[in-house]
Amino acid sequence: MDPVPATASLARIFREAGVADAEPKKRPRAAYRRFVYPAPNACWQLDATEYVLTGGRKCVIFQLIDDHSRLAVASHVAAGETSDAAVHVVAKGIAAHGVPQRLLTDNGVALNPSRRGIVGQLVDYVTRLGVKPITGKPYKPTTQGKNERFHQPLFRYLDKQPIASTLEQLQAQVDEFDRIYNTERSHQGLPGHVTPQRAWDMTSVAEPPRPLVPAYPSPSPVAAAGALLPENTRRVTVSGGIKVKGIKFQIGSHLAGTLITIVRDDKTIAFYDVATGELLIEHPWPEPGVRYVSNGRPRGPRKTP
Repeated sequence: MDPVPATASLARIFREAGVADAEPKKRPRAAYRRFVYPAPNACWQLDATEYVLTGGRKCVIFQLIDDHSRLAVASHVAAGETSDAAVHVVAKGIAAHGVPQRLLTDNGVALNPSRRGIVGQLVDYVTRLGVKPITGKPYKPTTQGKNERFHQPLFRYLDKQPIASTLEQLQAQVDEFDRIYNTERSHQGLPGHVTPQRAWDMTSVAEPPRPLVPAYPSPSPVAAAGALLPENTRRVTVSGGIKVKGIKFQIGSHLAGTLITIVRDDKTIAFYDVATGELLIEHPWPEPGVRYVSNGRPRGPRKTP
């Protein structure tokens, strides 16, 4: 009995005879359709990537882009990939461009650990704004492909700059890259190879979602006790302050009852309006022993002219 030819040998013979496709399991590139959301703010993508400072010290750059226009919505340089830093960059983007309908991230602990049974700070923050947090499948980075590709031109730009020695210096370089990327650099992934800013301006921005928590809610007994609020979300007291680590930070009595997101690191503490994402006030951490930090406004009743 003659031996049976191997499958690979038969495939080669059929290809040479022209009766079989060279790659039968692969579709031609023309068959693929790139999915794009129909309007700016319909979906943002957030991802973080490592970079280095002088001396080989590692840091993390958070990049937030709009899916429709590829606009660099916001960027933030942080010492590490933390939940506080993720909330900070999203709040920064919201303050500049409004609230998106969806936020796409990977399944990292700092971004969206929902698949691990954990409600992360970022997920809690955006959900309260009405934003739908979504993730790609585990180990499938192509879902966040636009953001993954967004890292490449950033790296090429930064590699041509002097190596930054501080987070602040690197942040300045990243901010300049975002400006060039948005307004000067034509994007090959956009129709007509327009700039991201032009693509943003050409289409009406998607309607913002309805926040789950209004800006000035009347606190229920449960909410007043803090049972519904995560660690980084507080409600401004009647006197206009918020206490963090035994220190009272004065926000403003006109914001009494407002829900505030607290974003802090080793050097600074910032307070954002949960409903709008607006940065209300930011301070360096006070010296040991300080128990009150003013908002810079005169205390007492306002004088009417």
